[in-house]
Amino acid sequence: MKKILKWSGYGLLTILALGFIWGYEADIELDTLKAKYATPPSQFIKVADLDVHYRREGTARLDSLPVVLIHGTGASLLTWNGWTDSLKNDYQVIRLDLPAYGLTGPNADHNYSLDYYADFLGQFLDKLGVKKCVLGGNSLGGAVAWTFALKYPARVGKLILIDAAGYPMQSKSVPIAFQMARLPVVNQLFTKITPRAVVEGSIKNVYANPSKVTPELVDQYWDMAKRAGNRAAFMARMSAAKTPDSTWQQIKTLTMPTLIMWGAQDLLIPIGIARRFEADLPNDTLVVYDNLGHVPMEENPAETVKAVKSFLVKNNKI
Repeated sequence: MKKILKWSGYGLLTILALGFIWGYEADIELDTLKAKYATPPSQFIKVADLDVHYRREGTARLDSLPVVLIHGTGASLLTWNGWTDSLKNDYQVIRLDLPAYGLTGPNADHNYSLDYYADFLGQFLDKLGVKKCVLGGNSLGGAVAWTFALKYPARVGKLILIDAAGYPMQSKSVPIAFQMARLPVVNQLFTKITPRAVVEGSIKNVYANPSKVTPELVDQYWDMAKRAGNRAAFMARMSAAKTPDSTWQQIKTLTMPTLIMWGAQDLLIPIGIARRFEADLPNDTLVVYDNLGHVPMEENPAETVKAVKSFLVKNNKI
């Protein structure tokens, strides 16, 4: 029996070693990523201990507030490219890479709680001189948006929640990268072993139509994941997400007009959560897209931005 266990141990070590050799991916230097992904209109601004990557585009109408967009887990400000191209002719659009993601990268103490993100967003907007805005977010970004709105309601004129996180729920399917991040030992290996196939599979998992996931899109996500420190930060964020949080119980206290947008084929945060937001928010508009998944603004920006434009001009002023 001892010999069997001994050889089993050797076998496991061999598999892990081969996996490391096959899947090892070195960090990509920030300057290399900047040359590829931080071309104009990208800018960087110092917020606390971070050089934050952001883009501020468009010409605001006299009766409008800036539209601030926040991406989800594993994504970057590039997820909003389609919406920004459509909105910037009439609105000022601000988007950023959250701490732990994109070109902004990890913070010093690996605190990625919703409370931290809300306060960080406030500091970021202060640096840009934005006192009040329309705030939109997808997935994690949606949770950051409503958390910020709870803490600083006077700073949010309108709220846009796209497949937003927050309520307790049971996923129907979870991207493989998320699954790996939750496994002891494996999650530590994942900070060095990051096969492109894992990234591709994770993106396809959140699309209703996987054929829309292009090689270029996969390369973009894969590159951003390999920014120095981002993989360890991803693990820290996934760990923080497991900590029980009752803040969602305050969602029903929000009073600003809210647009809720959801992909009916979202397997990560199912459509039932959209119904909870609809029930708890008194001034809401719910738009469901039958053929889209967890990131509808990325999967079909041309279709989904229509509801945003209608929402922004409602009552003529925002």
